[in-house]
Amino acid sequence: MHTIDLVVIAAYLIATAWLGLKLSGRQTGLNDYFLGGRNLPWWAVCLSVVATETSALTVIGIPVMSYLGNLSYLQLGLGYILGRIVVAFFMLPRYYDGEMVTAYAYLGKRFGSSTQTTAGVTFLFTRLLADGIRVLAAAIPLKVILDGLGIELSYFAITVILAVVTILYTFIGGITAVVWVDVVQMLLYVTGGLIAIVLVTSSIGTGWLGEAAEAGKSQLVVFSGNPLSADDSLLVSVLGGAVFAMASHGSDQLVVQRLLSCRSKVEAQKAIIVSGVIVTVQFAVFLVVGLALWGYYEGAAAAELGLTRDDEVFPLFIIEGMPAGLSGLLLAGILAAAMSTLSSSLSALSSSTVTDVVGKLRRTPLTDQQGLRVGRWATIGWGLAFIAPATIFRSDEGNIVVLALGVAGITYGGLLGAFVFGIVNKRARAADANIAFVLAVAVNAFFFVMEKYVIGEVWVAWQWYPALGVVVTFVVGGLLSLRHKDRAPVESIEPLEPAADRRR
Repeated sequence: MHTIDLVVIAAYLIATAWLGLKLSGRQTGLNDYFLGGRNLPWWAVCLSVVATETSALTVIGIPVMSYLGNLSYLQLGLGYILGRIVVAFFMLPRYYDGEMVTAYAYLGKRFGSSTQTTAGVTFLFTRLLADGIRVLAAAIPLKVILDGLGIELSYFAITVILAVVTILYTFIGGITAVVWVDVVQMLLYVTGGLIAIVLVTSSIGTGWLGEAAEAGKSQLVVFSGNPLSADDSLLVSVLGGAVFAMASHGSDQLVVQRLLSCRSKVEAQKAIIVSGVIVTVQFAVFLVVGLALWGYYEGAAAAELGLTRDDEVFPLFIIEGMPAGLSGLLLAGILAAAMSTLSSSLSALSSSTVTDVVGKLRRTPLTDQQGLRVGRWATIGWGLAFIAPATIFRSDEGNIVVLALGVAGITYGGLLGAFVFGIVNKRARAADANIAFVLAVAVNAFFFVMEKYVIGEVWVAWQWYPALGVVVTFVVGGLLSLRHKDRAPVESIEPLEPAADRRR
């Protein structure tokens, strides 16, 4: 890399903070800070959803999947689209019904404050771990590049820099700043992937396509494998991916917060369905990047290239195969993806902290200004907290994409199960839902820890974690609900603003 690359990266970080603040407008209350006044266009929310779920994991992790394997990861896109359609027509209408600030407000309405707080606290903990891994994904290429330049900067220092810049525009601008910066960042890192494909092709020609096909790396559909543990089979990818998408996009505040910032329920439905199509195309782009790199490096293993992790293959190409200026641009794209997810997480974590935890634990309701102040301090606190899990998971040698999705999947099943359980089972009470939810999380955590750190063998593919959690929630909660004969009462939720001001 050259000095111009560092200038490009620094300029991008400064421009991102400035753009977020410029586009955010004045934040006068919780509705503005957490939901953008419910006045964001659907297409911007759609791109923000894609940028949020992408992160640096996609940019550096998905190319490795096709570099080492084939294109079968693209099967997951079909499952994602199916799952989002279910969310659009089954879950979103219930969120818009009460003008809710968080996804877990529905659980508060259905089961009461204890269930809402339980779900909110679980979301906070899991999101911290999962997105700490995403911060690590951004730190990996940056560390490799800085080491190559002779600049000794620790992972701790790198994550602090990323966190401070992102905290700045999230703290002041709220969700509006996050969404608009997401749009810019997504366009940047997808462009970076396309540039990488063009550079490889101009360097070695188009022969890598035929060679990849002959080596079986263009395989898209996989029918074989254990239907429970083979995470690259069609059945696991489509069905497991659909349930995973229902959980991640229907019960994760990270995504639901964006959908609630749309102008109407119809626009939110349009945003989430179209995002499934776009993210599938994005998967295809970065899988092709992996095939191109396989041709460029002639299929060499990471160790043969002098690397310590498979995830470093794409960053290595950024250093070796990109001309001055473009290297900085593509690294800025990776930082863009990381900051997109980090800013989204900060906004979601702070909104859940205010609404699902602080607001429910206080004896007196928070005023709008008190909530805004707590939310901004929560943004700072969670931003600094991301540093810890990024450091803890640094020694993990597995695929960083699977690691992050597996961690998120631990609680997705319980959350999704609690939502659907509350809708379907009219007799269930808070205690039924809480016990079932905790057991569902415990079961998935058991499988994750055993598979990852004890036996080193996959029993249940990560795509099945949400489905497993839903089953446990329904079975345990359903049995407990048999104690009750009458329908459970449903709490009311006060709207965020006068009815005359609501947008439908």
